[in-house]
Formats: sequence, structure tokens, C-alpha cells
Amino acid sequence: MRNVTAQGDRHRLTVVGGLAALSLDAMASVAYGPEAIVIVLAVAGGAGLGFTLPVTLAIAILLGVLTVSYRQVIAAFPDGGGAYGVAKKYLGRHASLVAAASLVVDYVLNVAVSVAAGVAALTSAFPELLPYTVWLCLGVLAVVTAINLRGIAHSARAFIAPTVIYVGSIVVVEVVGLIRDQPAVTEHSGPVPQLQTVGVLLLLKAFANGCAALTGVEAIANAVPSFRAPRVKRAQNAEIALGVLLAVMLLGIAVLIGKFSIHPVDGVTVLSQVTEASIGSGFGFYVVQFATVVLLALAANTSFGGLPVLAQLLAEDNNLPHLFALRAERQVHTYGIGFLTVASAILLIAAGGEMNVLVPLFAIGVFVGFTLSQFGMTRHWRRERGPGWRGRAFLNGFGALLTAVAAVVVTVSKFAEGGWLIVATLPVLVLAMDWVHRFYRKIGDRLELGRTPAPPRPNKSLVVVPVGTVSRLTRDAIAAALSLGDRVVAVYVTHPEDEAVTQRFVAAWDKWNPGVDLVLLDDERRRLGEPLVEYLRKVPERQVFVLIAEVEPEHMWQRILQNQRGAVLAHALRRRSDAVVCRLRFRIDPVPSRRDGVDSAAPPVPGSRTMPSTTRVGDGS
Repeated sequence: MRNVTAQGDRHRLTVVGGLAALSLDAMASVAYGPEAIVIVLAVAGGAGLGFTLPVTLAIAILLGVLTVSYRQVIAAFPDGGGAYGVAKKYLGRHASLVAAASLVVDYVLNVAVSVAAGVAALTSAFPELLPYTVWLCLGVLAVVTAINLRGIAHSARAFIAPTVIYVGSIVVVEVVGLIRDQPAVTEHSGPVPQLQTVGVLLLLKAFANGCAALTGVEAIANAVPSFRAPRVKRAQNAEIALGVLLAVMLLGIAVLIGKFSIHPVDGVTVLSQVTEASIGSGFGFYVVQFATVVLLALAANTSFGGLPVLAQLLAEDNNLPHLFALRAERQVHTYGIGFLTVASAILLIAAGGEMNVLVPLFAIGVFVGFTLSQFGMTRHWRRERGPGWRGRAFLNGFGALLTAVAAVVVTVSKFAEGGWLIVATLPVLVLAMDWVHRFYRKIGDRLELGRTPAPPRPNKSLVVVPVGTVSRLTRDAIAAALSLGDRVVAVYVTHPEDEAVTQRFVAAWDKWNPGVDLVLLDDERRRLGEPLVEYLRKVPERQVFVLIAEVEPEHMWQRILQNQRGAVLAHALRRRSDAVVCRLRFRIDPVPSRRDGVDSAAPPVPGSRTMPSTTRVGDGS
């Protein structure tokens, strides 16, 4: 057992691996979070830009609240799920579905935005690649998908080096910029915005825009099962490390924005201006830019670590198709990864790979999840009432208030820019998951799941074998049928115009004399499945098996030579009857063995009746 556990843990995450696999979304937000704040505050001129650090400090406080909260979520819900798990336990099933829908939307958008942002940075450096934007996006998406299909631990190892280079370069920029007495600022010309007064609404909008830097904070809590044992401790350490690193980078950039008097300039990012002012435009500048491009593209990996685990939990709760709960080798949730890839590819193609088309949709859903998680944890502390529960409940309640305000502000401010699509999508996803749940509940009621069934009793059974020729295949099918049921009947579907063919078949059957009744089903329309369905409705037995014998070709390409009668019959029977359909596939050996050399006119199967009958049933239509 210990060896099996160790083997499974090989494909799980360490603390450093968790940061590389699940935190790239949050890490990469340093490249656009501060810029989102500056763009809003710049409309109030220098007075507005002076609030960059206070707004960033407020975001850092919210980050601290979320980090501590999700650390508690990890302990309370070690099976993962994050906001979904909290809402499910403390706010009810429908609230949990809203949280799950918001997370699904956020994960898909994160992949699309991250890939588009990385490709946008690449095409900015190499404009000749601009016509191939969509193909480049799909190529990056394919690479990230392929890495994740090899396991989350493999993706973590592949992304550790880019993450370390990116974080290290940002920290170097901040340290050098802070200790530099007289920074050499490169002046960038840009349009002068129409100045506005610094008011509460402007600050709230800047706060909401900057909160885009908080997307991805919840991913570690959603994917606790992906960590090595002890999973809870490792996931908590990774969450704290993410909160500290992200806060340091955001606050450091905000301080340098004020120190260097950075303002928005078309075609030049705020991070690029801060980097140039801090360390110049030499080799270090290009290292930071290249590391940012790579991490923006790889930030999609956060979703590949979080959504498949969330989808597994939803499937186990009967809110998604059960195939999402299946794991392949290396603990890979293949169907969750496949859904994420396809959905993201559709978004990228629809948006033409344009990041600015996707960004207005980003971060709306995640704040819904944040708010529900915070409210749920408030109820958790009120219910548990452990040591210090009042302070923790106040902290989560305050965080819920902040994230709720941010959710409202972001939704209102971005509604006309495409935010309405998210507002419409969330209820559609909730209704879809509720429909799936009702379907599985109906199936569970029919199967009497959760109840002890009555003792099994044998039923008289009938095995029906559709036949078309007298051959070894027919012989083996009849032999298998005799071992399955109490009564065996062979059926042959005929047409009035094929009377001569029918007579030849009946003569061959009588000559063979397998000891099994033969029923001829006449059909005027040359149908295959419907005559058999009508016949099965009239048999007295309650338990009916239909055994369809088919040849399994030696090579895959030889399937196109088959008539597909078996597939047509199976489809019709499963759709329109309660019969148990068995498709027996007989392999064709390259060299027949002596055991297989049985003459088609072999004697009757042992144990069968010696006086079979032939019955003809009319079409009746």
C-alpha cells in the first residue's frame, strides 16, 4: 500500500510545484493589474495617479484576507472545490452551482486571456506575425494542453524555471528601483486625457480594475487533491507563499509607479516603463520582457490545474456528466482538460485572438466565487465557534463585503463592453448543471440507489439470435446463446420478393438441424430492427437477451468492408426495447487452428432439442 501511495504521489505537487502549476495566473497579473489601476486614475491627472499606492494597498489587504480565508478553506475542504465546496456546505446547492459556474467561466476565460496576452506581446515584438495571431494562439494552447495531458506534476516541473525567472526579475526591478537615488526616466509622449475629479466612483473603478490581479488566488484551494501528502499542509504553504509573493510584487510596482511618475502611454506597458526606469533598457530589460511574455502565455496552466479537479467534484455530486470524474494515467482528468481546451479554442477563434475583446469579460465571475466563499466561511465560523471564531468571522465578512462591492462595480463598469455575456452565461450554466442533477436523480430513483433491493430471483429468459447464413459464426452464436438462457430462438428477417433466398436458407437450416427454433419475420419495407422489436414485444418471457454475432476483422481498415447490420440492430433494440443486447465479436485468426476446423454441417449442439420448428411471422403493417 505504501508503494502504491508513493507511486501516486510522484504525479502530485510539492509546494514549489504547486506555485508553478497553479499560481501562474495570479503571478502574471502583475503585468496588467497595476496598469489597469493607472489607466483609470490617469483621467484625474497627477492627483489621480497619486492614489495608485493607496488603491494597490487596499487590493493587497483584500489579497491578505483572501489568502488567509482560502488557507482556512483548504483545511475545511481537503477534497478541493474551493468556493464550490464552501457554498455547497453552508449556502445550499443552488448557491454552490452559482459558485461552480463562476469558477468554470473564470477558468475558461483565464486560458483564453492568458494565451491571447502572451501572443499579443509576441506580435508586438514581431509585427510580421500579426496575421497569424489565431494560429499562434491555438499553437500555444496545444502546447500547454499536451504538457498537462502528461500530468500536473510534469507541467509543474516544466514551468518552475519560467516562474522563478519571472519572479526573480520582478523582484530585482523593484529592489534596484527602490535604492536608486536619481532614476533615469525615459520620457514617453502620449495623449493627455481629459481630467476628472478624484472621487469615490473613480477610486472604486480603479479598485475593481486592479482586482483583476487577484484572479487565480483560489486555484490552490480548488486543487488540494493534486498535492502530495500531507496535502492540506502543502496546499496551505503554497497559498501563503502565493499571497506573500503577489503582495510584494504588486506593492513594489505601485511604489515605483509613484516614484518614477509613470503614466499610461499607447504601445508601452506600465511594467515596461517601470522596468526601463529602474534598470535601464539593456539586457536586463529584455530579460524581464521575455519572462513576462512567457509567463503570460503559461498562465493558462492555472486553469488546467483547477478546472479538472472542480469538474471531478461536480461530476461526483451529479452536476456534470460522470465522465468528468474519470482519471487516466498520471492522475490526469482527461475529459476536464479536453473541455477546457475546446471551450478556450472556441473563444480564441471567436475573438480572433484579440486580448482586448476578451479582457472585459475577465474577472467578473471570479468575484462571485470570492463573495460566496467568504460568506460561506463566515457561516462556518459561526457554526463551529472555535477559539477566535469572532475575529475570523469578521475577517471573512469584511472580505465578503469587499469582494461583493468589487463584483458589482466590475459588472456595472464592464457590462456594455461584453460583461453582459457573463451575466447571461452564469444562469445558463447553473440551469444546465441543475438539469444534469435532475437527470441523475431520476436514474437513481429508478435504480433504487441507496436502498437495499429485494433478494434476486431467477427469471425465465429468452435468447434471440438474429441469423443470416448457416456458418461457423452462426454455430458459435447458437452455442453461446444456449449457455445463456432457458429458451433460444433464431430469427431471420425476410422480404416477399426474396422468397427464393428464404427457401434456400430454410433448407440449409433444416439440413444443419441445430436443435433451435427458427422464426421467419416478414417485412414489407426491408427493415432490420423494427420487425425484431415488434417480435420481442409479443414474447412471454420478461428477461430477453439478443445476441448479435459479428466478425472482428484482423485490421482496422477492413471494417469498411462490413455491412454494419449488427450496429443497426443494436441501435434499434436499445432505443425501442428493454432487451439486453449482447454483441459477440469473433476474431478472424490469420492462420486457422486445428481446433477451429469444424465443418459447417456439424451435428446438433449437445443438449439442444432434436425437433426444432420453423415459424413464419407476417409484417402486420
